[in-house]
Amino acid sequence: MQALNRVKVGLFIPCYVDQFYPRVGIASLELLEKLGCQVVFPTTQTCCGQPMANSGFENMTGACNQLFLDSFSDCDYVVSPSGSCILHLKEHMKVAGKENQSKILRAKVFELVEFLTDILKIKEIKSEFPYRVGLHQGCHGQRGLLLAQMSELNAPAYSKPLGLLRKVKGLELVDLDRADECCGFGGTFCVSEEAISVKMGKDRVADHIRNGAEFITGSDMSCLMHLEGILRRRESKVKVIHIAEILNGSYITAPALS
Repeated sequence: MQALNRVKVGLFIPCYVDQFYPRVGIASLELLEKLGCQVVFPTTQTCCGQPMANSGFENMTGACNQLFLDSFSDCDYVVSPSGSCILHLKEHMKVAGKENQSKILRAKVFELVEFLTDILKIKEIKSEFPYRVGLHQGCHGQRGLLLAQMSELNAPAYSKPLGLLRKVKGLELVDLDRADECCGFGGTFCVSEEAISVKMGKDRVADHIRNGAEFITGSDMSCLMHLEGILRRRESKVKVIHIAEILNGSYITAPALS
């Protein structure tokens, strides 16, 4: 594992995590600190601008880009437990007149699983999670950040999230029928195409239930939020939990199985 005690890691927590799932932000912070990182949390941070950009109003994200640059430009790395937000920042964060500074910062932005695997290169996880777990591999992480191989490609399989989960004591991974199928959330897609989004989510949930998962995990809480809503409406005992909570050993903060 690369020693990072003298390297400043900026923790970027997306809006929806801050408002609805603060435990995921806390787990991310604690996990990074346990692994030796010097973590800072700029209190000036806010939305990355993805909702506006996805709705066709990228021209309105200038203030978000400027604030992100101001908040994190002095960090050696920027890490976030959200693949969709990180992909947006990697591909779209640009401040007019500060293109070079923007480019430098974009290169320092990492999704949490990506950072643990590619930068820290961790070999051991001191966590225990004695449950059957299904992994939902979000589209942004898989097809944008390349956290896992896509099944439609004739290429060797790999999965960075699975690699980390296999290090967790007692955790039993369930095999899904369609391991990389979209959950249907898609940000603003779930608003503009509600019926399609719900049907896709129901199919994704059914795959996990059919194969005996007690928990559904992933590296994007937005996908898990969508699946959680469907699970609650059908009064399922299956729970969702962000991968940071499992790796950090803070799963006791999640709703208990009943």
